[in-house]
Formats: sequence, structure tokens, C-alpha cells
Amino acid sequence: MHPDSQRKDVLGKPLRLPCGAVLKNRIAKSSMSDSLGDGEGNATDAQIRLYERWAEGGAAVSMIGEVQFDPRYPEKPGNLVLRDDAGKARFEELTARALVDGAHLWPQIGHAGALSYAPIGPPLGPSSLDVEGLQCRGMSVEQVEELPAAYAAAARRARNAGFSGVHIHAGHGFLLSQFLSPLFNRRTDGYGGSIEGRSRIVLDIVDRVRKAVGPAFPIGIRINASDQLEGGLSEADALAVVKQLDDTSVDLIDISGGTYFPGAKSSSDSTGGGPYFVDFARRARHVTQVPLMVTGGFRGRGQAIHAIESGAADIVGLARSMVLMPELPNVWLSAASRDPVFPRFEKVVPGGITAWYSLRLTALGEDREAEFSMDIPEALETYDARDAERAARWKASFGL
Repeated sequence: MHPDSQRKDVLGKPLRLPCGAVLKNRIAKSSMSDSLGDGEGNATDAQIRLYERWAEGGAAVSMIGEVQFDPRYPEKPGNLVLRDDAGKARFEELTARALVDGAHLWPQIGHAGALSYAPIGPPLGPSSLDVEGLQCRGMSVEQVEELPAAYAAAARRARNAGFSGVHIHAGHGFLLSQFLSPLFNRRTDGYGGSIEGRSRIVLDIVDRVRKAVGPAFPIGIRINASDQLEGGLSEADALAVVKQLDDTSVDLIDISGGTYFPGAKSSSDSTGGGPYFVDFARRARHVTQVPLMVTGGFRGRGQAIHAIESGAADIVGLARSMVLMPELPNVWLSAASRDPVFPRFEKVVPGGITAWYSLRLTALGEDREAEFSMDIPEALETYDARDAERAARWKASFGL
């Protein structure tokens, strides 16, 4: 066998998770906010088609970013909402069409916390904050203690709607990431202080979710390697969280980084190279036996193969690469492999690259990516206008 074929086979090897579920290869479509919901928390035709395309493209698992359980605190008004039986038929259509060819589909369950979309309602975080560009109220002990049951209920609804696993969002500056960060968690009770106190709610949520979904249902979790903020979550504390997760029933630890707090350096708005967090994953490997996924900055097949071969990761998470090439896993697993060509933007403004990729996701879901030709200013204007329209619909739908 040719050496390159042997290396390619590294990506094609199945991964058995601790719960017994099997991911058919080592390439995941990482969670990202697709912002394709209908403004009332329900899946749309474009969103259903998008995840069907990623499954057809060979992804072992696709994760839907920013799926909410509390409509008062969404990241964006295009998010999905797992609540009661509302929208269940659309979720069932989504899972039926995206669970093909052995692919998995997991919702990334989260709460935006201090980063909740302000036009919908006042943000709520671990501690009250009043800094430039960001204000939020602090949670009471009772509100914190309600979180495990809320995450568990959402996970149960996800399982009942046909999803094949769930992904808990504890990264990128959203609520659970805020609890882990000493910069934004200033609590003096049992949910603050040391990293053990700051991670307590995360561990409680994992425990309740496992009890809700049973022993054979996959549970993943995303955490930051670093907030990339002075005074935020350090790599040492992040490693301590990984070590604590080793004692839980999680099946996959997804390592990413950065935050969307105003003025913070964001990995997702970067135009630079990667991968970003492989070195941290290599250190994390020494403190956990839970399978590790590394997300962020993978642009070529060689980088993905190296991450797996080196032992740093068990599976790689691709986001923007698969927005550019939804068939990328199948391409990388073929003999005639090629890598995606990333666009070059003449003018970059805050949030602009995220907006451009989000609008390209819409084009993918509508099977018209060949016609997509927006520049950054046009994408940002369209993206913001769409959010504003959906926010009004969201507030009316949820009585906010």
C-alpha cells in the first residue's frame, strides 16, 4: 500500500465512544451558529438540507451550533429551541434526513448567558457585569441550581426527536464558559472561586444529562483551551477541567478556544493559519482517557492526519472548511484528495467574516452556492438585517 494511502486510512478508521456508539471516521462537522432557524426556534427547509448535505459529504458527526433550551437567552434569533413538543415534527424531519450513511447528528445545547442577544431581552450571566459593550444581570443560586434539570430536559427532547447524541456548549464565552472563567465568574458561593467551584455547575449538568438520556447515548462537551483574554480561563485551569471530566460519563471532549465578548480576540474571525489547539490537546491527553476532538484552523488533510497520528486528537472538527466544501470528508478519504481554497478578503471588519460564512451556509442549504458572490460589507448588512427581522418574530412567538 502506498504510504499516502496508509496515512489517509488514519482518517477513515472508526472511533468507538465510551458509551458504545461508533463514529464512522475521524472527521466531524464542528458546531457553528448556522443561524438558519425560522425565528421561532424551528428548523427550516434550508437548515434540513444543509445537514443532509454534510451527511452525504461523509462527516462522521455533524453538530448543530447554538441550540437553546430557554428562549429568553439565545445567542441569535436564528437559533433552534428544544422546548416541550413545539417544532418536534421539523426536528424529526431534520434528523431523518441528516442521519444517513452512518452519520451522527448532535445538537449543541447551550445558553448564551451574558452574550444573550440583547434586543430579545436583558442578558443573564454568572455574575453581574457592567463593562464597555457588555452588561448583564447575575444569576441567583436558585437560577444556577435550575440549570442541570433544564439541560437534561433539552437532551431528553433531543433524543426523543431522533438526534443520535448531544453536545454541551461550555466554550466560546457562552454561559458555562463564563462560569469557568474567573474574569466573568466573580461569585463567592460554591459556584465560584477555585476552578473546582467554577466547574461545579458543568459537572452537575453532565451528570443530570447522563441520567436523562441513559448509558448508551453519546454526550459530548466543548470547552476552551483558553479564553484568549487576560484574566480569563487559563490553560492550567482548562487542563484541570479536562481532568475532572475524565471522572464523568462524557464520551467526547471537544477542544476549542476564544470568546465572543466585545473586543476579545476571536478564533472564528481569524484569517490566519492553524490548527489552533493541537498543542493543548496533546497536554490534555495526559490527564484524560476520554476521546478528544480538536476544532479550529484545520485547512488541509495533512494537518488533520498529523493531529490523529500524533495522538493529540481522536477526531478533528471542521467548520469553515466544510462550509467551503461540504463534501470534504469524502474528498479527504479518497485517493484524489484536495484541500479547500479559502477566500481572501480585501476589507475585514468585526463580525464580517462570521457573517460571510453564515450567508454562505444559507446558500449551501438552498443548493445555490455556485451563485454566492457576496463581499464582506454586503454579507454583514444582510446578516444584521436578517437578525433584526427574526428578533421581532422571536419575541412575538415566545411572548417576550
